[in-house]
Amino acid sequence: MVTWTLHSRFSMAPKKATSSKKGPKLNKAQKAKLQQEDEERRLREEEEVRVQAEKEEQERLERERKEKELEILELRDLDRREDELNELRHLLEDNHTAVTKWKTDAEEKVKWEKYMQSDDTPDPTVQQDVNRYISLWRDDPEINIALVLKQCKVALQLIEELEVLLREATNPQESLKYQEAIINLQELVHAKHILTTEDALKRANANIDTETGNMQTVVKDDNITLCLWANLKKNPRFKGLTFEEVGHGFELPKQLAVSDIAVRILHTRYDHLSLLARMTHLRIHTPSHRSLMGGEEIPADTAVPEQGETKVDEEVKVDDETQQQRVDEEVKSIAGSEGQKSAASVRSGKSSTKSTEEQGSKVQTEVEALDEGDLTSPPVELPMMDHGVRVVDLMQYTPLGGVHYYDVFHLPPQAHHVNGWEIRQVLNKGLQVFPYPVENSNADDKEALTCPPIGVSVTLPDSVVFLETPRVARWDAAGKQWRMDGITDILYEEEEAKISFKMDSFQAFVLMQETYVNFPFQSWELRPSGQDSAVFTINGALIDLSITIQGNQCMLLSEQDRGLSHLIGKWMTSPALQRAMLNAGINIFVNEYTDKYVSNCGKDPLTEHAAYEQMALFASACAFSWSKWNAKCDAQHLVIQVCEHHGPAPVPKDSWSLYLLGAQRSQKLEITERSTDFSPDHYPGSEIHSTFIHMLQDSMSIDGIARTRECNYLFVDAVQSLLCATRPLMYS
Repeated sequence: MVTWTLHSRFSMAPKKATSSKKGPKLNKAQKAKLQQEDEERRLREEEEVRVQAEKEEQERLERERKEKELEILELRDLDRREDELNELRHLLEDNHTAVTKWKTDAEEKVKWEKYMQSDDTPDPTVQQDVNRYISLWRDDPEINIALVLKQCKVALQLIEELEVLLREATNPQESLKYQEAIINLQELVHAKHILTTEDALKRANANIDTETGNMQTVVKDDNITLCLWANLKKNPRFKGLTFEEVGHGFELPKQLAVSDIAVRILHTRYDHLSLLARMTHLRIHTPSHRSLMGGEEIPADTAVPEQGETKVDEEVKVDDETQQQRVDEEVKSIAGSEGQKSAASVRSGKSSTKSTEEQGSKVQTEVEALDEGDLTSPPVELPMMDHGVRVVDLMQYTPLGGVHYYDVFHLPPQAHHVNGWEIRQVLNKGLQVFPYPVENSNADDKEALTCPPIGVSVTLPDSVVFLETPRVARWDAAGKQWRMDGITDILYEEEEAKISFKMDSFQAFVLMQETYVNFPFQSWELRPSGQDSAVFTINGALIDLSITIQGNQCMLLSEQDRGLSHLIGKWMTSPALQRAMLNAGINIFVNEYTDKYVSNCGKDPLTEHAAYEQMALFASACAFSWSKWNAKCDAQHLVIQVCEHHGPAPVPKDSWSLYLLGAQRSQKLEITERSTDFSPDHYPGSEIHSTFIHMLQDSMSIDGIARTRECNYLFVDAVQSLLCATRPLMYS
């Protein structure tokens, strides 16, 4: 019997689990409270949305208001743009014309005064006169050291004049002519030093020091310091000697202490070897840059023409090649002789000053160039250096204090006195270099000769500032370059201003410092101190200094004493001060290579230079200063602090206003130096102008504007020269 069982479909489904716990029941009061909280939250959110909408609407209306106001300001600026640009252009052109005439008259006056002196110094512009002077001096048998040093002083002055002409030369033939004259003169100066050294050493036994039994002497003048020591005693216990009067000294190993030798330390305050190195290794063409005087491009350096570079007549090419071959031969002769002699000149010259008619409209040209987007210069390509042997990059490092020539010579035969007669062995070989390290010519010797390093110590020149520990470089005569390898046991005594070290051989050496060690600037300020007078202050990375500008004269002021005593408080022209500061180791000046070694703000150079031109025009009435916002805004704009200021007193801190300078217009900013964020919004109620000076005039007094119109053109030129040379808006 089959039994059928029926199940409900509901019994087949799994039962859902039910919680045995239930939430607490809310009473009416609690429910009411929750409803109230929800309502308050809803109202609060609605209020926030309403407030945000109102804020956005206000911001939109404010933007529209500012845009309309800006449109109105731009239209007003457009109406007066041409007049303002014309006024600025005329101011700059009038100053430039007056400065050019003054410089031309000054040069003519110097030439006339030199002509009236009727001395024996040749005219450096006349090649025949220079060649005649060189020929006569070369044949002059004079070997008295005092007279020879006087002759060398004249020759060095002539070399400096030729270097100036070389920098200004635009004709390749003229450049080669000046180079050849410079090389011949430098070679002759060093040859005369060798002759006087030989003459002094021939008479060594007549000047014996009673304590040591050797000869030691020091000769000084404005250009050189000569230290000579002749080893007459040959004492094996001799270790070294210090010339106390000049602070130079040397150390010798035993094999030299018992040899017939003479040691010379010749310190020349000029540096011909670095010129030779630059001429040999830096034969590059720097990019052209737009002149501050207008839109014409002026090459930064006019180099010696290379193949396919300059189109000239075939005869001129042949003549250039002949002269170049003669120059190279002279260079080889100078680089020889154990690297002692050197002569060189920079193979470049600045373009000559253009006439006022050729300048055209300088301001308008700059603005047009900015409009066209010509904002950057092509990159500078530096020469490759062999870092494997630590070759010195003369763009990164600057030799300071001249060159120290460290030599060892065979002691010439000494005279003997017999029965009233002086007997001397005569050698026609001249002064011979003593070979060290000694080469072992016998290949069968199992033990090589040991040649310990030789030591030398020098007192730092008192005309140079070393902001860091000096670096030492030795001259590589074969490569015509400075090298930092092969120098050991360097000891720098800062308190005594003395440095000592050892080298494997006798070589010329120089003390060096990083060229841009004082960059970037921490801050700067240009403050007027009276009519045609201002103080330019720079706070550098390692040293602070001020330059007082009075008319066309400048005077350096600094708390740094050592190394600058010959400069501080001395009036000189801006170019002369720049050269003197560079020679003293204080570099605040910029060249075409600076960007390779120093970080900058990356500003448009045309806008930057236009700012310097206009700052110089108002330097008698307005103070200008560094702003932190200059590094925060874009590359096409500059930010600077400005205020009207009269008199020598410091500028009150609350007097400054911020200005934004661009290619098309300048404006006063609403923000201050203490603001938290940068904003380009213009100051309420202020105008915008196409030029910086007209922007400044809006907030200046009548007396202040009158001061700017009475500025002397030489003062304006001096201020502009310093600003363009230091470029504080780019490197701070």
